[in-house]
Amino acid sequence: MSAVARSIRPFAFRALAQKPLASACRAAPAFRFPRGTRSFSQSPLAQVKKYTESHEWIELADGANTAKIGITKYAASSLGDVVFVEIPEADLEISAGEPVGAVESVKSASDVLSPVTGKVIRGNAALEDKAKIINISPEGEGWIAELELSDPAELEGLLDEAAYNKTIDH
Repeated sequence: MSAVARSIRPFAFRALAQKPLASACRAAPAFRFPRGTRSFSQSPLAQVKKYTESHEWIELADGANTAKIGITKYAASSLGDVVFVEIPEADLEISAGEPVGAVESVKSASDVLSPVTGKVIRGNAALEDKAKIINISPEGEGWIAELELSDPAELEGLLDEAAYNKTIDH
């Protein structure tokens, strides 16, 4: 063995005997987004959910021209077991504050008022067969109608989630 090989051998042996660092073995991505940020842009009106003081919600989708409406969790729990939901017919023109449907429970019945002006695209047909969907998922699968909005700016007069929660917390 040459003198150079003998002098390098102890260092090489120690380097190979040590466990590699986990960070050295892991491939790091070329670019990372800082935590808490999104990697895509989003319109301020996209996926906006607003509320009314009469316990309806509206959620924009599809580029802010259509929205689904329904009753809030608070309204669903106040009503109790829902037994019937009146859903609107397609192409019905409605104004803000007008009834767009009704919800009946074992305790009472209540109109569902439209938070905005628009035209009904469709009602949630699933509620005709299973009205209890409103009790299970009032702000999700329990939506009542999908509307084409006449003026998306009407949403600015509605409550955000924090403001709505203040109205029900007293």
